[in-house]
Amino acid sequence: MSGIIVFGAGGRTGRTAVAEALRRGHRVTAVVRDPAKYSDLAGPDVRVCAGDVTDADAVAELAAGHDAAIAAVFDPAAPVGDFFVRAVRALLDGLARAGVGRLVWVGLASVLPAESGELLMDTPGYPQEYRAFFLAHAEGNATLRAAGSGAVDDAPHVVPEQVVQDQVVPEQSTPEQVAPERIVQKRVVQKRVVAKRVVPEWVVLSPSGDFDHEGVRTGYYRAAPADAESRVSYPDFAIALLDEVDAPKLRGVHVGIEDGR
Repeated sequence: MSGIIVFGAGGRTGRTAVAEALRRGHRVTAVVRDPAKYSDLAGPDVRVCAGDVTDADAVAELAAGHDAAIAAVFDPAAPVGDFFVRAVRALLDGLARAGVGRLVWVGLASVLPAESGELLMDTPGYPQEYRAFFLAHAEGNATLRAAGSGAVDDAPHVVPEQVVQDQVVPEQSTPEQVAPERIVQKRVVQKRVVAKRVVPEWVVLSPSGDFDHEGVRTGYYRAAPADAESRVSYPDFAIALLDEVDAPKLRGVHVGIEDGR
């Protein structure tokens, strides 16, 4: 059994990822905005907790002790323009601090290349009313690529403050001759060191086209280029997500998933 943290566990993609992880015997931390609304997710191997995916400190605290993370996130109340960039940055920073080595990010088919090489959103006839949302997802992917996958971060990090106690006792003095406040002094030492930190390996998975919202678990999926007519069920997509946790084959790429039958 390993530990998996799922950000965005209250959505349909997140829920099926939690279910698939439990099916495989993992313990799961399900991160949502308001745990009171998702009490049905809780169980013997599921801890439901509140968390902000754009807060690196919160990510680091929640993710400590886990082996991998899945992020299927969106906040309709947040400005769409930079939400995915802020989420990616916080995840990479927080997961690195927590020692989590694998991130599976749920992306968007619209920014996946079609067989022609064009992004799906740029192919003829593709709906454009949500283009700002597509571009925001694309910026999130670009942020991942810029960070590298499994790269070493050599930026200086501050070691937490350490309190060191010094004995201050004059020579040939007896305890009665030494003022109590001079016996022990506290010195706060803060060191700046270069601590190598590894960026988590990551992969972006998305449907090749869209979800089959009524689809069931078939156990079959395959990788495919973007295609507006392609479909995959939520449970089969969750299988792909967990396969990339349990036996990773992909790194630093965006791959589309569709029904494998």
